[in-house]
Formats: sequence, C-alpha cells, structure tokens
Amino acid sequence: MLEKRLPLVVTALPALAVLTALAALAALTAAAQDTAPADGLRRIPAETMAALFRDPGWEPPRTSWGDPSLAGVWTTDDLRSVPVSRPASFGERESLTPEEFAERAASDQEGSAEAALGDFLQHEYGVRTFGYSSLVIDPPDGRIPEVTEAGRALAATRSSGTFGAGPFHSFEDFSLYDRCISRGAVGSIMPAIYGNGVRIAQSPGTVAINYEMIHDTRIIRLDGQAPLDADIRQWMGSARGRFEGDTLVVESGNFNDRSNLTGGAPGSEALKLTERFRRVDEEMIEYVVTVEDPVTLTAPFTLRLMLTTQPGYMFLEYSCHEGNGAVVNSLSGERVYERQVAEALAKGLPPPARATEHNQIRDGIPDPADVIDINAGE
Repeated sequence: MLEKRLPLVVTALPALAVLTALAALAALTAAAQDTAPADGLRRIPAETMAALFRDPGWEPPRTSWGDPSLAGVWTTDDLRSVPVSRPASFGERESLTPEEFAERAASDQEGSAEAALGDFLQHEYGVRTFGYSSLVIDPPDGRIPEVTEAGRALAATRSSGTFGAGPFHSFEDFSLYDRCISRGAVGSIMPAIYGNGVRIAQSPGTVAINYEMIHDTRIIRLDGQAPLDADIRQWMGSARGRFEGDTLVVESGNFNDRSNLTGGAPGSEALKLTERFRRVDEEMIEYVVTVEDPVTLTAPFTLRLMLTTQPGYMFLEYSCHEGNGAVVNSLSGERVYERQVAEALAKGLPPPARATEHNQIRDGIPDPADVIDINAGE
C-alpha cells in the first residue's frame, strides 16, 4: 500500500514512483495557479506548501526539553470542504484533478466571502484549500467501512436530538451534542460550522489537547504510566503517548459505548484509537488517526487531517452546559405543541403540522435588525 502522508512520499516510494507522484503534483499546482481564485493561499493545494513536503530534511521547532513542539492554537477550518468519505466516482484517487481543485478553491473563496458578511450563525472558513479527495485515506477507496449488525443496533439507541423531528419528552431525547457533553475523541477534531479550534499545551511528560467546541480537554501521559483499569470507562477514553522520532503517537482505550465516531458510526467499549501528530510546517500539524472497533465496524479505517494556523484566530469560550437553552426550550416547545394538539382534537380539527426538518425551525430566526446586541451597551 502506498504511503498516505504526503510529506513522506519521497522516502516511502521507489524512485520511479516518486518522480511520477511529484510530476502529478507539479501539474496540479501549475494548473491550479492558472485557474484558481486570486487569493494567494488558495492558488495551490495547501498540502504542497508544507515545509516537510518541500524539503524532506526540514526539522520542526522543539521545546526547551527537546521534544518536537506542537504547542499553540490550531484549527481544522481549512478542511471544511473536504468530504469525510470519498465520492465513489473517485475510486482510489486521493487527490483532486486541477479542475476539481479549482472548483473547490472557488467555492471556499465564495463561502469565506459570504461568511464575512453574515449576521447570524456565521460560518468559519479557513484561508487555504486542500486537494485531498477525502479525509478517509484507508481503506484505499477512502470510505468508512460498513457498520456491523451490532453497530446498527447500538446506533438505533442514539438520538438525533434537535436535528431530528422529536418528540422531546426528557433529556434522553437529545444528542450528546445538544447536551454539550462531548463530541467524542474523533468527532472533536472534525471540522464543523464553527468552533474548530484545537489548543495544544506541552510540559515534560505531558501533552494536553483542548477542543474549542464542547470544551473537552484530554491529558496525554508520556511517562509510561499504565492505562486505566479496564472497568473505568470515559467519554474521551484513556490516552497514553510517546514520541517516535518527530511524531507524537497516542493510543487510547477505555471508552464508554455512548458516543459516536464520525460519519454516523457508533463507538463501543471495544474502540481503540491510534493517533499521530506530526509537525510538518511552522503553520501545519499533520494528524492521522486509525479507528478500530470490531464490535461496530466491519474493518478499521484511517483519517488524515491537517491542523493549521489562521490569521487572528480567537479560541473562544464555548459557553454551553448540559442544562443549556436548546434542551430547555425544546422541552417547553414540545409541551406547547402537545397543548395545541389537544385543543385541536377537542374542537374536532386536525392537529397542527409538526416541523420535521431542521430548516423549518431555523427559518424562524428573526431578522438581524430586530435582534438586540447585548454587547453594544446602551
């Protein structure tokens, strides 16, 4: 199998394959420069800008005690336009054609411009465009493997919460995301509408990873301490790490069976994650995670993301907790709807229509001109 991580391509492939791969990437870069939007960082695939890709001898910055430095505030904003699973029409092709890249770059540019003018639920877009055909890089078709029968049964116990049609009778009818509990160890790093910050802090023997959305923090021990006992189960698992050369390798287990992975796949107590963080540029960390769950998945799969810096990025407090307004308001709204149904039936009328699509609820957002800015003062 070909090495999936681009910066290593010059050492992982035979010489002829190296020349072929570099020639293809050069063609992609040249064509994109002619056809992509004028924005400088979107003119060529961002993965080809990485220092380690351009110079295999590049060395990452280091901490005062000698470990490769991963510290800082990073985001996955630049990857919002890359699908998790590869479209079937791409087959095993991992990169976009020049024409496909130009189309994605133009779309990213347009989305970023529109977001800058937004007044409500402003989207966050990065400043680069990547040429990956999918985030999944293994299996070779770039698609998350099928869920097992046991996995489907477990998924059936999960609620889609406010992204579904209800009904909402108790807090258990809401998703973990609605309840601000956790997005899971995989989901927390996946690009979303906003809040894609990842803050990494290091000290001798420890790495801490803080996720902006849902504000989970993972403490990764590097001192060889044994994992937690098998009967201790946690939302984010028990993580232990080590440096292999310039790559931080993190192995995690001890997960509970109540959170999802990504792409709709559920996680069980058998879930194991192997994550690799590697600094490939002053402004990029390559992140590769292999997901293994023999209970819910028919085969393991591997995701690759690139954590990048963003100009002026602010890592903000995610002011959300389990008793947040979305849960309270949905429960109270359900009670109002129940009264409306009872009143209609008592009058011999058909019950009022129920919103079944998320857009039907979102369309009720007031005009921005009618919203009071509580931060604006008098």
